[in-house]
Amino acid sequence: MKIICSTLNAKFIHTNLALRYLKAYAEPQFPVQIVEYTINDPAMNIVSDLFSKEPDVIGFSCYIWNIEETIKVIKMLKKIKPELIIILGGPEVTYDTKEWMEKVSEVDFIVIGEGEGTFKSLLEEISTTQNYNNVKGIAYRNGAEIIINPPREKIDLTTIPSPYRFPEDIPNLGKRIVYIETSRGCPFTCQFCLSSIEVGVRYFNREKIKEDILYLMEHGAKTIKFVDRTFNISRSYAMDMFQFLIDNHYPGTVFQFEITADIMRPEVLEFLNEHAPQGLFRFEIGIQSTNDLTNALVKRKQNFTKLARTVNMVKQGGKIAQHLDLIAGLPEEDYDSFRNTFNDVFAFEPEELQLGFLKMLRGTGLRNNAAEYGYIFEDHAPYEILGNRVLPFRDIIRIKQVEDVLEKYWNAHRMDTTLLYLVKNIFPSPFDFFQQFGTYWDKQGWSRIGHQLEDLFIRLFQFLQDTGIDSLFVIEAMMKYDYLIAKTHKPRKPWWQDKISKEVRGKYLKLLSEKPALLGDDFARHSLSEKELHKHTIIEFIPFDLDHYMKSGTILQKQMLMLIYYNPTTNKSEQYTAPLDMLHNHF
Repeated sequence: MKIICSTLNAKFIHTNLALRYLKAYAEPQFPVQIVEYTINDPAMNIVSDLFSKEPDVIGFSCYIWNIEETIKVIKMLKKIKPELIIILGGPEVTYDTKEWMEKVSEVDFIVIGEGEGTFKSLLEEISTTQNYNNVKGIAYRNGAEIIINPPREKIDLTTIPSPYRFPEDIPNLGKRIVYIETSRGCPFTCQFCLSSIEVGVRYFNREKIKEDILYLMEHGAKTIKFVDRTFNISRSYAMDMFQFLIDNHYPGTVFQFEITADIMRPEVLEFLNEHAPQGLFRFEIGIQSTNDLTNALVKRKQNFTKLARTVNMVKQGGKIAQHLDLIAGLPEEDYDSFRNTFNDVFAFEPEELQLGFLKMLRGTGLRNNAAEYGYIFEDHAPYEILGNRVLPFRDIIRIKQVEDVLEKYWNAHRMDTTLLYLVKNIFPSPFDFFQQFGTYWDKQGWSRIGHQLEDLFIRLFQFLQDTGIDSLFVIEAMMKYDYLIAKTHKPRKPWWQDKISKEVRGKYLKLLSEKPALLGDDFARHSLSEKELHKHTIIEFIPFDLDHYMKSGTILQKQMLMLIYYNPTTNKSEQYTAPLDMLHNHF
């Protein structure tokens, strides 16, 4: 019996951990071949590849991001090979299972919930007596009748073999995200989340997990993401794992965790700030909303004061990047309330701020009680909301405009100096900046076309011009600085038009080659020749003291020369400034 476990990942860099658990648990009795695709692969290509492998059984792992494309593949496969046994599993089909069996008649079985033991038991029946009423945790067909068996008991996680030791995975370990699961379940009951349905938290064997991590790093894994819903629910466990990773990590490896910030103890953060190498850890923190009523309605306990303490301590430590999540569309969070939530969270200036929209996931309390809040949402996955009693669709469109420019500008970190100046000094709040810019962006039709880096600078500057912003000359200089400092090599074609002439540039570079100390001791130590200056530097005149602004946050208007040196030894850019009047005294 030829068995394939397959899925359509969102991107190539993702790997499906569930398939590897199924394979590890089923083997050696039932050899399983894992075959992964992406949702961007044409369905015909997927079908052709699967058909060529001549399977007898194919199991698909189903999620909101791949269910629609997976159904297309299933229907084609069943037409081509009617005798093929098709099994579905995963969170998308675990709920409303009878509906899925009725909707997709090509499906023979659905594995409901935790799949390792159920999948293996099902394979045993397929290969022997085919008495499927013996298999707990499945839905199947008996002629025209759909039968849903009683659920299976939760598996002892310590009995599951390692899903990380397959030789065929080794070539791609360094190219893809590796997902690690050290526990299942969540102690919280957030009504928009599937994890709230499973009561209690169960743990895998801690020492085996450590052995797996060492194995993965030894074989080239670079990005390892812990998928535990609340990694820090046990302080002693989290501390033990943090210490292990600090002591044993390989250079260049990054570990990402989902943490609950308001239960993180200060002493844990102090330990990480002192001992964790910079860049080793990354925290994902789901804040979702800062509206107390909204959090109460979705049964989400959140102490914002303690949460803020954690986020600020991590930021001050400078060791750990933070990804903060927001959800637009939660109960009783109208446009103005969400504006407050956004501003509350943007004030942390996180490395990444993800603005998502509520998805009414099957099985969640919020979907079951959708009528209470007047929710309307997409019929098909991902079931994103189209509105509710306090947030009409027109407001959702406006917030999507915010999301668009937030991703392109803040999360991409193309011009942080400029953006922070704008949100703190020019616009009433961060949300107001992103909303006004996002609306302008949409009206210009830019959301429907592609963008080069230079386009992003030009379009922001056009928006600021058309909006009639004061001090535009200062902001333009900041934008030039952001553009130049982010480069590793001298740009050939900067985005602005009023460039300094070759003659003027040559005049200043000749002076600085003769008297480099005018730009400070650090610059003088490079001992750059005039030729090297021409090759590796760019200069601009700016109307304020950049160093003073970086230290104080205040603008001191003064005509300055800004020089960016693209160090060919380090492949990094360095910024130096000097007052123009001081330089003129040396001509």
